[in-house]
Amino acid sequence: MLITVKEANERLDKYLANNTDYSRSTIIKMLDGGFINVNNKQEKASYKVRENDIIEIKDGFKEETDIVPVKMDIDIVYEDEDLMVINKPSGLVVHPGSGNYDNTLVNGLMHYTNELSDINGEERPGIVHRIDKDTSGLLLVAKNNKAHAILTEYFKNHENIKREYIALLCGVFPHDSATIDAPIGRDPKDRKRMTVTADNSKEAITHMKVIKKYKEFTLVSCLLDTGRTHQIRVHMNYIGYPIYNDPVYNTKKATEFGQFLHSYKMDFIHPITKKEMHFESPLPKTFQDFIDSLDKDQI
Repeated sequence: MLITVKEANERLDKYLANNTDYSRSTIIKMLDGGFINVNNKQEKASYKVRENDIIEIKDGFKEETDIVPVKMDIDIVYEDEDLMVINKPSGLVVHPGSGNYDNTLVNGLMHYTNELSDINGEERPGIVHRIDKDTSGLLLVAKNNKAHAILTEYFKNHENIKREYIALLCGVFPHDSATIDAPIGRDPKDRKRMTVTADNSKEAITHMKVIKKYKEFTLVSCLLDTGRTHQIRVHMNYIGYPIYNDPVYNTKKATEFGQFLHSYKMDFIHPITKKEMHFESPLPKTFQDFIDSLDKDQI
């Protein structure tokens, strides 16, 4: 990973913590281990970055962790010897990180089975892709490295897999459908957020279709051509119709349930058997109950 510095006079470890998915403590370990160079040289964590510095983060770093199996109820929609399809509840983090090493889906999967791929290291066994903590719905898990590698290619090449989400938007969207083609990168004003930007961004395409319109809300389905961090949440906010109850991208106060965004449909070619697979997941009760309460206001 290469990063071109645009902000000066900030500590190297702090800058990277704000501009990557690594924690500050992990970055310090990577610096001590020689996995990070600045302008082709090793620097200390206290190094003050300068504009136009080139930071290289090398592959191969493995952090010792104390991730332990934790017994939990996992909603397994489908399982065979190669993969699982999980229905993740809102509020559950997919994999350990940022100090949370005990209460994630990975902890539950490790308790459930010893058969998980290890391509993504000790912290992400079986994890091919992820959805946000407060996004609910369908998630693929690989049980061996062969299936994992093939599924990763599906996601990388945007082929042989289709994911569809349901979201409740604030406001009445005036059209029946839309395609948002707008690149996404980290928000320079808040590094914990993503935003539509031309700087250090990646292509992001979301196809949105209206399901129902209410007096103050719109229920939509979203198909992804790409899989960027917070993609649907960022794109809906970008067009002026943020997802209801989103604590990050909506200015209104949110409840603990978080954004009303659900991964409800998944189609893919099985990586080993090549069989066409199709799965659907009903909306969480909190989401469905709120929709039901709006039915009287449908327009």
